[in-house]
Amino acid sequence: MYLIRKYAVDKQSAHSLLDWFEPYENFAYRKTGSLETLKGKSQISKTIMAKSDSPYSQDLIDKMVMLIKEELHHFYQVLEIMDKRGIAYEPVQASRYAKGLIGNMATHEPQTLIDKLIIGAYIEARSCERFAKLAPHMDEDIAKFYISLLRSEARHYQDYLTLAEEIAGQDISERVAYFGRVEAQLISSPDSDFKFHSGVPA
Repeated sequence: MYLIRKYAVDKQSAHSLLDWFEPYENFAYRKTGSLETLKGKSQISKTIMAKSDSPYSQDLIDKMVMLIKEELHHFYQVLEIMDKRGIAYEPVQASRYAKGLIGNMATHEPQTLIDKLIIGAYIEARSCERFAKLAPHMDEDIAKFYISLLRSEARHYQDYLTLAEEIAGQDISERVAYFGRVEAQLISSPDSDFKFHSGVPA
């Protein structure tokens, strides 16, 4: 959502995206709404248009909008599972993992955007791996859900890398390898905060 609003879409489309996201934001951060108010809200009906002066292609918008749709749908599915199990929704603070990656981004464009997309790819790929590792140890309904999620995550990380290379206009393997080293350190070092993307439990 942040990427396409900042880099790619016109003002009207940015407002449409915020309106689309608002029920989820209200639920997650303001504790207003319910499963019923979120039902069927993962689809956006309005056309999202690129800025007239945007150097980034419609492809970035199309891929990111599709990704947002899927992630909002997954969020709703998680809430359904929690509701069935009597687990209340509570906001969870982000782990050091994403912050650690973001702290190593370049501070000039378009490299900042390229780095954000590479980081997104690592987060999605690592999620894919961890869903696969955890699924065999979960209850059947959770296992099936995790397997369905890992298929999406696999596609998402490939989309991020494709977009990063398209925007760079050249080979990005050196930069991908750099973030690979940062990411490896984050997941292999001791971590006192146990999360899905945390490092080794301290």
